[in-house]
Amino acid sequence: MLDTELLEEGLYLMVFGMGFVFVFLTVLVIATTAMSKTVGRLVPEPAKDEDDDTLRRPPTPTQGGDELMAVISTAVHRYRQRHRR
Repeated sequence: MLDTELLEEGLYLMVFGMGFVFVFLTVLVIATTAMSKTVGRLVPEPAKDEDDDTLRRPPTPTQGGDELMAVISTAVHRYRQRHRR
């Protein structure tokens, strides 16, 4: 084989391979979109409970908040005493 024939065959294989991948990915995107729309039509959305505000409400502090604050303050004070610059 001559160098030009080898180069032409390599380019042909490259174009064929890239074309195959492009067509496969296009079909994959179309199939995924079609399945998504089909499932969206067949399965109804769950009903939202308007009284359930637990996701929007911040968590309430625990009852031992004052005790926890005292423990944290003591720990920070001891750390600063032991690690002075």
